[in-house]
Amino acid sequence: MLTQLREIVEKVASAPTLLEALDLLVVSICQAMKTECCSVYIVHEHRKQYMLMATQGLTKPSYQVGLGFDEGLVGLVGRQAEPVNVADARQHPNFKHIPGTNEETFRSFFGTPIIHQRKVLGVLVIQQRDMREFTESEESFMVTLAAQLAVILAHAKAQGMWPGQRDGLHLTGSAASTGVAIAKAWWDDNQPRLEAVSPASCLDREFEQERLSIAIEMASNEFRRLRKRFDSELHKDTLAIFDLFSHLLNDPMLRKDLFAKVAGGDQAEWAVRQTVEAYSVRFANMKDDYLRERAHDIRELGQRLLFFLHNEEGVEHQWDAPIVLLTRELTAAMLASIPRDKLAAVVAQEGAANSHAAILSRALGIPAIMGVDFIPEKVHNALVVVDGYRGDLLIEPNRQILAEYKRLLKEENELAALVEQDLDKAAETEDQERIYLYLNAGLSADTNIAVNKGVDGVGLYRTEVPFLMQRSFPSEEEQAAQYRSILASYPGKSVVMRTLDIGGDKPLPYLTIEEDNPFLGWRGIRFTLDHPEIFLIQVRAMLKASIGLDNMDILLPMISGIPELDESKALIERAFHEVSAYAASKGQVLKRPKLGIMIEVPSIVYQLPALKGRVDFISVGSNDLTQYLLAVDRNNSRVASVYDTFHPAVIQALKHIQDTSRALSIPVSVCGELAGDPLGAILLVGMGYRSLSMNTRNVAKIKYVLRHASLADMTQLAYQALQATFGQDVRQMATAFVEQRGMGGFIRAGK
Repeated sequence: MLTQLREIVEKVASAPTLLEALDLLVVSICQAMKTECCSVYIVHEHRKQYMLMATQGLTKPSYQVGLGFDEGLVGLVGRQAEPVNVADARQHPNFKHIPGTNEETFRSFFGTPIIHQRKVLGVLVIQQRDMREFTESEESFMVTLAAQLAVILAHAKAQGMWPGQRDGLHLTGSAASTGVAIAKAWWDDNQPRLEAVSPASCLDREFEQERLSIAIEMASNEFRRLRKRFDSELHKDTLAIFDLFSHLLNDPMLRKDLFAKVAGGDQAEWAVRQTVEAYSVRFANMKDDYLRERAHDIRELGQRLLFFLHNEEGVEHQWDAPIVLLTRELTAAMLASIPRDKLAAVVAQEGAANSHAAILSRALGIPAIMGVDFIPEKVHNALVVVDGYRGDLLIEPNRQILAEYKRLLKEENELAALVEQDLDKAAETEDQERIYLYLNAGLSADTNIAVNKGVDGVGLYRTEVPFLMQRSFPSEEEQAAQYRSILASYPGKSVVMRTLDIGGDKPLPYLTIEEDNPFLGWRGIRFTLDHPEIFLIQVRAMLKASIGLDNMDILLPMISGIPELDESKALIERAFHEVSAYAASKGQVLKRPKLGIMIEVPSIVYQLPALKGRVDFISVGSNDLTQYLLAVDRNNSRVASVYDTFHPAVIQALKHIQDTSRALSIPVSVCGELAGDPLGAILLVGMGYRSLSMNTRNVAKIKYVLRHASLADMTQLAYQALQATFGQDVRQMATAFVEQRGMGGFIRAGK
């Protein structure tokens, strides 16, 4: 049966249209099941009916057959969202006769829903003249087939092939950069693709090495040019995207591997593909969103090398009006090559919200959606609306929808101008309560991060990326230089450096770690305590970097119990005495840094009193804390809907952490995504948090929201939220709070 199942799914998936696919489906099922009748009914949203789209065995009348959502055995299957198996359909109380179909000749009935992401798309039915119930193996076959068909039908619906779809096409993806755009779409199909490169050898190795050298030089020049172009527009932490590409191109190990392939007889293009894929796979297998997206950056680098292997100069396009750029995979170079006044938005078939191209989109204020399953021929040159808040792409929308988005676009432009006002001023609530806003940093292996006058310092600097970008552990001197560059960029402001959060789901390329459940495995402090030599080198490097600057604090990740903390403290104390002696030998004094831990493992939430006297501050990692509290992998699309930072358990845990920390006089901050969400920020402040750390793009928005709400009102909102039973209720309360103050434009985001 498995072979038959696979053959049916392959036939249906390869059909050119939905109707042809469904016709193939019913015929194939009749043959496989040796049954006399098979029919498929598809949901028609506007008519509120299940439409008979294809059948083998029934007679299709001249009119279109439809059953209401509450009619017949088909309607029963849809309402219950489970199979129905009856020996004599005519005797069932829900049976509804459809004249002209010849259905009365069939007695037995089995129907199973076709469900995609909890939504019924249709009903698959088999029938026979004999009066009998279908067997368990027959039921199992049909249910399994329906589950596989659901993906195919969902794809057809996304492509506009669904009955009753009107008022244009509505596609969805991942919102990567907020904002609204209305413009004609333009499909860019000129970008090279690594996967299109086939194995090829060369006869003239010197010629291929020269081609590769020229391509590397041209790519390096391009990245330098692009960086210079944006030098006056972007923060230097965003400009570091281009520095990262330059860093990679100049990496001796990468160059050595590229040229070694050519020296071995490979054509330059094939050498690029093999080497880039080997490097990117190190990151692609990681479950951490941020680090996994670095694989896209490495692939982008490879694609630029392919481009320059075939083009001595870039292709220049001219547009009379702004366009929405459609592409397979968005790259930073692609964004930079189009004049800002001609780029309304970008939509990519591949990629995700943490790629450097997405980061650059946000920095440039360009709405962007990733992972949209569109057919280029259907969208190219069409008028489209890009909703970067919800991740929606609307193709040829009707006049009413278009008018509404034009209104939203006008509001968007007004809000953008509004939030930038007073950005340099300290963050305060409407009743002058001071809130401290910090940055989450650590964008690239390069460290050219500018002072941001709008923040109070760096609440989280990730130290992993330099380790991940090298072929061996960086030396103490290399790390010290890296960290000092960061600390020097924020004179007089606190910079919290998190020790190496590696292992498990973030394996080093030179230290393979394979685990069945990496999120619960050998990661964070567990890894570094098992390798005290690595931990000591890093801590000494941090301490050396801080000499004379005196603005560095240390943060320990993934602490689950007091023994881990005490062991870490002993090693830090040892490093402190060693570096103190080093500083004294140079006539300098090493200031003792403050020490904090991440609150992300639920066990430590209930050991907060034991932290008194052991740590100077704590930082709540709301992303991992939510993940661990709810036992859900937010990167797994099957359960992503369960991940909810507004879940009452999460809200209660955050309140418990704040209350306990205040009672213990331990400063506490939040450095997860919740802190940069307007709804999350007002709830956190209402719960008592006064320090929030977030990405650069959220600072102006959060400052504006806080300035237009009083502490008393936010406290009352938090109190009400803490009484809620459902996360949806918490979100609705916070949404109403923001909308009542005329700031709904900041949150029409949330799906």
